[in-house]
Amino acid sequence: MPRFHLISLYIFCCVAVFLAALAYWSKTPEIPQEESRFQEQPIVHYPSSSRDSIRLFDLPKELTFAGEKVPLEEPDVFERLEREIYVNAYWESNMILLMKRSAKFFPEIERILSEAGIPSDFKYLALAESGLMNVASPAGARGFWQFMESTGEEYGLEISKDVDERYHFEKSTAAAAKYLLKAHAKFGDWTAVAASYNMGQSGFSRRQEEQFQKNYYQLYLNEETSRYLFRILAFKVIFENPGAFGFHLREKDYYKNPSLRSIRVDSDIKDLASWARNQGSNYKNLKLYNPWLRDKDLNVKRGRVYEIRLPE
Repeated sequence: MPRFHLISLYIFCCVAVFLAALAYWSKTPEIPQEESRFQEQPIVHYPSSSRDSIRLFDLPKELTFAGEKVPLEEPDVFERLEREIYVNAYWESNMILLMKRSAKFFPEIERILSEAGIPSDFKYLALAESGLMNVASPAGARGFWQFMESTGEEYGLEISKDVDERYHFEKSTAAAAKYLLKAHAKFGDWTAVAASYNMGQSGFSRRQEEQFQKNYYQLYLNEETSRYLFRILAFKVIFENPGAFGFHLREKDYYKNPSLRSIRVDSDIKDLASWARNQGSNYKNLKLYNPWLRDKDLNVKRGRVYEIRLPE
């Protein structure tokens, strides 16, 4: 057979094989949609939000803490304040909860501070210390005002197996007021008082002496104390101008305490759960509104009287 015909026959066979294969694969049934391992996912269109873009905030031109001027004209002071404002304003979930929780405690804190002659700005110190929760630090500090055991006892708080008044909201706030007044007598200005609450009075005084400088804003301090007052200031700025930072809480959004009744106790309670039931309440409410009760019973020393609060 001529070579030309062999080549033509070869090409014809290749084309035939290709067409047969194509016809076979075109007849293979598709995998049903529900059996496919890789189904195409629908595109979800989320609604647009007023906070779908990051925006910058206008900081106040002037600011005070406890009536004392914050030197915002100094670049590092302005930058440190701005840092804490952005960190806290854009931690929206935490800030919302702080605002909602503040309605339960700020009025009473303001009252106790005012009666002691302490500026109301110090309520933001409690916010910075604990977020208005009875927290415990790894170092052993407890409660809203984060007292160490020795300091709590020094300022009149009872701390025992049964009772820890660092967790008593009113009593610990009164103790904090005493501490702040003593610190003010030592340092002479409220800004130093706030800083020393974080660092300790001895530690802060030592830094003042080492650096020949009394003014907090002119001291070189560890990062925690360096940021501490500015965190307090950030809370003040945001709380006093919530709408400017995108927070629009209504009156009904804030948490409220229920009406509470006080029961005077001057003798031992062997079982607090049974006692609470006999008072028409329960153990959960007893612990919720009296977190200073630390055990399942209460041993009362002679001459001692406690007030236990339960919902009306």
